[in-house]
Amino acid sequence: MSCMRYSRGISITNKAAQLVGVRGFAIASGKGKKGPKGGANDAPKASLMSHEVKSTTVVGANILKDGTDPKIMPDSEYPDWLWRLLDKRPTLSELRRKDSESLPFEDLKRFVKLDNRARIEGNNAARAKN
Repeated sequence: MSCMRYSRGISITNKAAQLVGVRGFAIASGKGKKGPKGGANDAPKASLMSHEVKSTTVVGANILKDGTDPKIMPDSEYPDWLWRLLDKRPTLSELRRKDSESLPFEDLKRFVKLDNRARIEGNNAARAKN
């Protein structure tokens, strides 16, 4: 079974990628609604794209007028940092419970950033006119 890895950190089969990767848009018609539940034509239409095109390209990712959809590459072709984007990072309360002397540099940087943000939000809330 062939699997693809997306930036969400999950591996899904090519068959499931067809369902996830295809976006649908509402079609405006000149006719009014056929009642409170809509008409009989509300069922989704079958896709006109071939199975091979769906499993090798990122359908809907093209933003250029004359461009084409990008091809899906193997996981080894993507940079390592891409797979770590959605890793769980410690929250401010977790970082406050730890000893700041023993924190790694990345966690210390995150602690300073989150602490400053919380302090600024607190000051803004105190000065806000109600």
